[in-house]
Amino acid sequence: MVTISGVFTSMRIACSYGTGLILLVLLDSAIWMQRPDIVDWNNRVQDIPTHFLYDIYDFIVIGGGSAGATIAARLSEIENWNVLLLEAGPDESYLSEVPMIFPTLQQSKLDWKFKTEKSDRYCLAMNDGQCNWPRGKVLGGSSVLNAMLYIRGNKHDYDHWEKLGNPGWGWKHVLHYFKKLENMRDPEFRLSDMHNTNGPMSVERFKFNSPLAKVFLDAAAEMHYLNPYNEMNGKQQTGFSKPHGTIRDGLRCSTAKAYLRPAAHRKNLHVALNAFVEKILIDKDTKRAFGCLFKKDNKKYVVFASKEVILSAGAIQSPQLLKLSGVGPQEELLKHKIDVIFHSPGVGENLQDHVAAGGNTYLIKNPVSNNTLSFIAPKVLQVDSVREFVFNKTGPLYALPFCEVMAYISTKYINYKTDWPDIQIFFASLSDNSDGGMFGRRAAGMSVDYYSNTYENIVYKDSFMAVPLLMRPKSRGRILLKSRDPEDHPIIYANYFEDRLDIATLVEGSKFIYNFSQTNTMKYLGATFNPNTPPKCRQFEQFTDDFFECLARHYSQTIYHPVGTCKMGPKHDSMAVVDPRLRVYGIKNLRVVDASIMPTIVSGNTNVPCIMIAEKTADMIKEDHIRQHLLRS
Repeated sequence: MVTISGVFTSMRIACSYGTGLILLVLLDSAIWMQRPDIVDWNNRVQDIPTHFLYDIYDFIVIGGGSAGATIAARLSEIENWNVLLLEAGPDESYLSEVPMIFPTLQQSKLDWKFKTEKSDRYCLAMNDGQCNWPRGKVLGGSSVLNAMLYIRGNKHDYDHWEKLGNPGWGWKHVLHYFKKLENMRDPEFRLSDMHNTNGPMSVERFKFNSPLAKVFLDAAAEMHYLNPYNEMNGKQQTGFSKPHGTIRDGLRCSTAKAYLRPAAHRKNLHVALNAFVEKILIDKDTKRAFGCLFKKDNKKYVVFASKEVILSAGAIQSPQLLKLSGVGPQEELLKHKIDVIFHSPGVGENLQDHVAAGGNTYLIKNPVSNNTLSFIAPKVLQVDSVREFVFNKTGPLYALPFCEVMAYISTKYINYKTDWPDIQIFFASLSDNSDGGMFGRRAAGMSVDYYSNTYENIVYKDSFMAVPLLMRPKSRGRILLKSRDPEDHPIIYANYFEDRLDIATLVEGSKFIYNFSQTNTMKYLGATFNPNTPPKCRQFEQFTDDFFECLARHYSQTIYHPVGTCKMGPKHDSMAVVDPRLRVYGIKNLRVVDASIMPTIVSGNTNVPCIMIAEKTADMIKEDHIRQHLLRS
């Protein structure tokens, strides 16, 4: 039941939406008329009409996201291979290219709008105790919805994969593919032996920064915590730096833009949009995948694959689709009256995510003028900002306030000398009060009462927020079928904080942020922790472990990095779903290529590792089939 203060907050937010929506409509229209570089009509991917579909393709790729778009483009480089890419959503929108407004894309038609199951351990501040899990339902997938942060992960992540029995996935092997995908456009790093300038994915610094970006780095220098290489993808991960982004000329560079648009005119690549795959077709006797069933415009179609079906539906829907197709834990399939083609107990298990602790909001004050230092919605979301963006290609709409500076730190629970940090921190030049609850609260799924109690009396005040992320959780969740209906969202058990070490490590991240706020640099701005403690956390003394734990359990937040539900592993691992070449155990001609194959989550944002996985797998597929062709010859 909503309280009186919650009703007031709801009414204020409702009144604010009108202005925000009008501005978004204005921006969209202005882009259409004045920004041909964003409209890019001649290069955008065209939806293949169903009557032009072939009956048989060499390869069918299910899911046009970070991995699926990449692998479809790479396979179509072989001119005599016909490739069909099936994507459940539409093409990316014009607004999706504008960095500042990426939170508005969540809970939109470009989002699958998944939710976790209710728990008494986490997401306690959210509506019905459920966290939102945004996933891209759009060509380019979550590379269209995400915060565009370009992070490879840590070299130890991949060496660990190899030690688990996955040859060829160590750092020395995957670095080649990270470099292959990359077009480094930052002059500081173009000549570095850790980077490349010839790949399809553009990488730059974000084009606009607030004054707080320099302040954050000054405070980090005071703590002796600057990254000596000034980046997170080089020879050391630990430290503070401005992040790089998957952006081109300041605009989002999704995998649809980077990979599919240059390939869009190839006659051997067909892309079907708004095409929802319901089932992978597998022969019960031969255990061979030979096609798929999909729905488009309320009609069902069957297409066949002569070489392979490649499943790239992501860590939530790849296991769902395998189960619907008869591959998964036998007991679960029988429960839903699905014919068991192959018992694979690991499908849907091993779910991991980078859970974050929200609520680390600090009020600040400009000591030298009345100008605000942070991004405050009513001051930024104005016609002048639209004018700057559209006509001058400058201004705050090119910013990523959510992470102007990034840090990697090692807590007391690991050996800092290994340079394998267990906490990542986003230093944001805004906070949950900055937009008055219009977009950030909605994206997170935060209850209006929690927002009212915690932020209402500091709405639109100058502030910053720091968000600690747990890099390598011990806890494991799972994905289960809700029913045998493909349109029913699967059941998501995030299972955050099952292992006590996870919450303890995240608390250390919040304590580090508090110490950061106590530097002379931040004290000069009068950095003060949000005075509004959530009611259920008031029993704890401020800034103690119990206090920060309470905040984390209430304001638990996904950073959109679910992985591991079709994990890669050696044959003797009964929970492995795919082998080191990402072929599904027990099924011929079927691979999974996306974040679900990660045996353990990487130490950083998962978008670029997914692209790397697709790049590497495309080469493996070419090797396998060209070798077969040569042997037959």
